[in-house]
Amino acid sequence: MIPIEGFPNLFRDENSGAIVNCDTLEYQKYSKMKKNKQEQKQEIESLKSEVSEIKSLLMELINETRRN
Repeated sequence: MIPIEGFPNLFRDENSGAIVNCDTLEYQKYSKMKKNKQEQKQEIESLKSEVSEIKSLLMELINETRRN
């Protein structure tokens, strides 16, 4: 790996030419952020499902009230 001048955590792979970030702390931050976003997305989907169920139950209750 060839160090990139001015960037202590960046290196160029000699074979592929790719730039590699070797900053493990930043990678851990990224992983944690990605996990948090995934959890938030799952929570939103769960809330959508619950709201849909509540809406369905309310419609059912309204229809039942109208019949009586």
